[in-house]
Amino acid sequence: MKPSILIVDDDEVMQESLYDVLKKGEYEVYSVGSGSETLSVIKKNIIDLILLDMRLPDWDGLELLKKVKEFDTEILVIIMTAYSDVQTAVSAMKSGAYHYINKPFDLEELKLLIEKGLERKSLINEVRRLHRQQNEGNQKSQIFGTTSQIHYIKELIGMVSKTNKTSVLIQGESGTGKELAANAIHYNSKRANKPLMKINCSAIPDSLLESELFGYEKGAFTDAKATKKGLFELADGGTVFLDEIGDMKPFLQSKILRVIENQSFMRVGGEREIKVDVRIVAATNKDLESLVREGLFRKDLYYRLKVMVVEMPSLRERGEDILLLSNLFIEEINREYGKNINGLTDDAKKIMVQYPWPGNVRELKNVIERAMILTEQPYITPKQLPFELRQKEGYDLKAVELNPFEISEMMPLEALEKIHLSNVLKKLEWNKSKASKILGISRATLRAKVKKYHLSDN
Repeated sequence: MKPSILIVDDDEVMQESLYDVLKKGEYEVYSVGSGSETLSVIKKNIIDLILLDMRLPDWDGLELLKKVKEFDTEILVIIMTAYSDVQTAVSAMKSGAYHYINKPFDLEELKLLIEKGLERKSLINEVRRLHRQQNEGNQKSQIFGTTSQIHYIKELIGMVSKTNKTSVLIQGESGTGKELAANAIHYNSKRANKPLMKINCSAIPDSLLESELFGYEKGAFTDAKATKKGLFELADGGTVFLDEIGDMKPFLQSKILRVIENQSFMRVGGEREIKVDVRIVAATNKDLESLVREGLFRKDLYYRLKVMVVEMPSLRERGEDILLLSNLFIEEINREYGKNINGLTDDAKKIMVQYPWPGNVRELKNVIERAMILTEQPYITPKQLPFELRQKEGYDLKAVELNPFEISEMMPLEALEKIHLSNVLKKLEWNKSKASKILGISRATLRAKVKKYHLSDN
C-alpha cells in the first residue's frame, strides 16, 4: 500500500507543483487549500503525512495542527513556512509537528525530508507491530495445567524452542492444543520476532495447497495475473506450521522434504530457486507411522519431521486439569461477554470430571461458553450443560419412553426429538419420504437420526 500525503496550501501554483512532483513518486497524493477541507480529507482517508502551510484563509496553522493531532496522533506533519515565521514553526514542532521547511525550498530537500519522515513512521509502526505480535504470541502460547503430563510438555517445548532449525512433529487427538504448542515453540524461540505462518493441509484443496505454500509466478496458470509469494517465502526468518500434515498428498510431501533439506523451493511456474530460512513445525492427529506402512506418507519426510516429537495428552489423561481449565475459560468468557459467572456448582463439577471429553480442551471450552450463554445465575448448574454430559443423571436416550404424553418439562431436547420422530414415522407407517418432507429434513438426515435414536418399525 502506497504511503499517502496530503498537501495543504491555498497557493494553487504551489499545490499543483507539489502534487505533480509527489505523484511521480510512490505516493498516494491529495491536495486541498483550506483547513476545513483538510479535516474532511483526513476523516475520509488514511493519511500518513501532511505538508501544511501555516497561513490558510480559514484556519490558523497551529490550530489546524492541533485539530489534526487530536484526530490522529500518528499523522506526520511537515510545516511549510516563510522565513519570517520561523518562530511559529518552532512552536508548531512543540505542538507535535514532525519538522518544518522554509519557503522557498528545494524540492529535493523536501523529498528527502518526506522520505525520512515516512521511514521513521514505518520503523515505529514495525516496532509496535512486533510488540503487539509478541504480546499476542505470549497469550496464545500459554499452556495451562498442573499435571505431570503438562509439566513434561512445557519442559520439552522449552528445550525444543532453544534449537533454531530443528523440525518438530506435534501429535495428539483433535482438540488437545497442538496449535497452542506450535505457538509456544515459535514465540519462545529466537524466531519470535519473525512471522509464524500457519496452514491447515486438510482444509485446502490439493490443487490450491501447492500455490499457497510456494506461491506462483505470473502466468503460471489461467488466473495467475500477478506473481504471488507463498507461505514459505512470507515466513522467511520465522516458522511455518503445517497443521494436519497427515492429509497432505505425496507429491507435495516431496517438496516439503526439499525445503527441510535445502531450505529452498521454486514457485509454481517458476524456474529459479528461492532460498529461505524457516523452521517447520508439523502437527497431526493421525498415526503417521501407519500411513508410512500403507504407502500414504513418505518415510523420509516422516523421519525428517520426527527429529523432535511433542505428544499432546488427551484431556481424559489429565483429569485434574479439567476444573482448572474450566475456571480459566469462565474468566476469559466473562471478560469477552461482560458476564459475571463465579464458577460451577458442585454437581456440575462432578459431571465435568466424570465426562471422557472426546473433543478434549476444545470441547471443554465450547461447553463452558454454551453454558455461560444460557445462564443468568452466578454459577453454572447441570441444567446448562449439554445432554451428553448429563446422561448419567438418568437421561439415557435408549431408555426414553416413546409416549408423547409423558414429555417432561425438564426433558433434554434430544429426548423430545426422539419421541417426535417416532410418532411421525408411526403415523406415516414408516414412509421415510413423507416423513422427511413433513419434518423439513433430508432423507439422509432422517436416516442418521433414526440410527442415532435406535428407532425401528417393530
